[in-house]
Amino acid sequence: MKNSTFYYLIFLSVFLTSCKQEKNKLITQLQGPVFGTTYHITYEDPLDYQQSIDSLFYLVNKSLSTYMPTSDISRINKNDTTVVVDDLFIEVFNKSKKIYKETDGYFDVTVGNLVNAYGFGSKKGKHDLSFAEIADMMKLVGFDKVELKDRKIIKQDSGIEFDVNSIAKGFGIDVIARFLEQKNIQNYLVEIGGEIRCKGLKEGKPWRVAIEKPNIDGTQSIQKTIELTNKSMATSGNYRKYRVGEDGKKYVHILNPLTGLAQESNLLSASVIAEKDCADVDAYATAFMAMGLEKTKEFLEEYNEIKVILLYANEEGKIVEFTN
Repeated sequence: MKNSTFYYLIFLSVFLTSCKQEKNKLITQLQGPVFGTTYHITYEDPLDYQQSIDSLFYLVNKSLSTYMPTSDISRINKNDTTVVVDDLFIEVFNKSKKIYKETDGYFDVTVGNLVNAYGFGSKKGKHDLSFAEIADMMKLVGFDKVELKDRKIIKQDSGIEFDVNSIAKGFGIDVIARFLEQKNIQNYLVEIGGEIRCKGLKEGKPWRVAIEKPNIDGTQSIQKTIELTNKSMATSGNYRKYRVGEDGKKYVHILNPLTGLAQESNLLSASVIAEKDCADVDAYATAFMAMGLEKTKEFLEEYNEIKVILLYANEEGKIVEFTN
């Protein structure tokens, strides 16, 4: 799950900076609500594919939305053993497994129970958990406790629940991008809630997108703008989506799957950029927020094809930027 407010600044940068765009009849722009946030799609083709795109959004939701009670993932979470998962679910499952292994468990979609318990999921939670309650719930966390066999999910414990919001939004972008490429569209940008995948150019120049400054006072401003082409980018941050419990503690929505704690790391935001599927960079951004700055740096030494813009506060409280 990501900071959905990030899309606003990208929208300003991508969609409002060109006066020529309105005059170009080859450019089509689509926008609307989806996945609990909004989408903006720009592509170089006069044909309107809105109906097809709406159908694809529906299929992604039907497979992966924890907010849709009749979706495959919701039924699996309720232990409906008759569910035969589709290709969309299988791809997200396999990607999640791969990145779970690469990050040594810092990315884990089996945290559904904890996400709900802390009050950040589709179900009402207890919110403030004791260490004993967290320890008990951690018995239901671990991707090594689930298996995909013959298009069915097998869980070691019926209490295990999936929450794929940390990868599904990026995957939804990939589904739309692949559709556009099937239509031989060479220049496009797909954005959902701040996550992006783009190809080619915008009016002969790279796509320009904005990265938000992690202002803790609720205001919105731009940290920097960057140029992208043939890349995906995703940003995670805890500086907006959090709550203060009755115990006075701050609880953030990106959990540490290894400890079960909803505590801030020293990262304020992590933007991940790579020539990969948006689902991948979406998942990495979540994992890096759980890892914190130093562990993320160590990870990037091995996976140096992944580029990042990490924003963190130094000892003086000033925002510092790390890039690789």
